[in-house]
Amino acid sequence: MRYRFTFLAGLALGYVLGTKAGRERYEQLKKSARQIAQNPAVRNTAESAAQQGRVYAGKAFHTVSDKVGDHVPASVAQRVRSLRERGVNGAGGDDWGTSTT
Repeated sequence: MRYRFTFLAGLALGYVLGTKAGRERYEQLKKSARQIAQNPAVRNTAESAAQQGRVYAGKAFHTVSDKVGDHVPASVAQRVRSLRERGVNGAGGDDWGTSTT
């Protein structure tokens, strides 16, 4: 019950502060977030982190597949094969046909 009360109090506080700030403050925050996201240094850091994550995920996949062996259901194995065919760099679309780049 304490957690529910804390959540509701935070929700109410956020609503009150948000309505007092108004639309122009929202637009200002939105513009700042867009500028940060379009910063080349931020984009390069995000891409480096994503690339490093893919490398670690590949290493983890090989470690797990060596230990699990043939105990993986065929449906899961097929899904993993389809993901591997996309390439290490993540090129290609996802299940919904959108680009991952």
